[in-house]
Amino acid sequence: MEDNENTTQKDYYKILEVDYDATDEKIRLNYRMLALKWHPDKHLGDSAVTAKFQDINEAYKVLSDPAKRFEYDLTGIYEIDKYTVREYLARFKGMILTCNGLGISNTSTWTQQLTETKDSAEK
Repeated sequence: MEDNENTTQKDYYKILEVDYDATDEKIRLNYRMLALKWHPDKHLGDSAVTAKFQDINEAYKVLSDPAKRFEYDLTGIYEIDKYTVREYLARFKGMILTCNGLGISNTSTWTQQLTETKDSAEK
């Protein structure tokens, strides 16, 4: 039996207004900025603002935790039909070119070898 607590899936990257290959630091900074902007205390209890604030917190809980982010990225819960071509390509750039979606850092051995080979060729 599946857990369908949230029947409507959300694109956490769009909620936090970050690229799909965003660093942990960028996610943290955008979270703080949005949490301050949309805090219910600043909007006199507006229920729409409260819901947006809750979405921001939910998105941050998932994207700030490497294991949860990895699981989220694997599920394919994205609003593909709502993406522009640039956003769609950025999604795959993050998952394939930089391998962040696979938990591989940008400074992998493979990347370092390519850089060293390029530097040697320029000499």
